Amino acid sequence: MADNNVVYIGNKPVMNYVLAVVKEFNNGAKEVTVKARGRAISRAVDAVEVSKNRFVTDAKVNNIKIGTEKIASENGESNVSIIEIVMAK
Repeated sequence: MADNNVVYIGNKPVMNYVLAVVKEFNNGAKEVTVKARGRAISRAVDAVEVSKNRFVTDAKVNNIKIGTEKIASENGESNVSIIEIVMAK
């Protein structure tokens, strides 16, 4: 799967990610996927909601996938929650 039209959520302010989502739609994307894991999940939900309600009002949430990923760290493996939110026009 190519990473076209995917916005990865990190530790930046929510409006940075809202701008990225709006930019993808303005560039002609029909679908944008927002991906996050761990503590960034709430930021991803906020970015999708702000984008949908204020900037791209004709967009809707098509699909939400949740799951768990195993992350290797110095202390061994740990499980981290992940979310993928697919928005479409």
